[in-house]
Amino acid sequence: MEQARKNKDFNPYNCPVTHCMNKIGGKWKILIIYAVSKNCNRFSKLQKALPIISKQMLVNQLRELEDDKILERTIYAEIPPRVEYKLTELGHSLMPVIAVMQDWGVRDLGLVK
Repeated sequence: MEQARKNKDFNPYNCPVTHCMNKIGGKWKILIIYAVSKNCNRFSKLQKALPIISKQMLVNQLRELEDDKILERTIYAEIPPRVEYKLTELGHSLMPVIAVMQDWGVRDLGLVK
């Protein structure tokens, strides 16, 4: 039985910020998108880059990002099979947003004066 995302289509006022948060909100999605942008494109690399995420949560988040057309999954017919992830055009368009969030976080943490 496939589990539906609770907030996927929740946007009662058709708010663009709510729409964005429905796509990339949560604890892990931004980190996964950023890691894939930095060439952590295989499941095992993502697990090493994000060691505290559970395997099932990583699988779920990758599926959601793929369903939302932010990540593209490519399966290579090899022995053993290989799967790689890459950002789609929509995923690449999020990188400036993530950069602004990173800049804000650096300032808020007081890492730059």
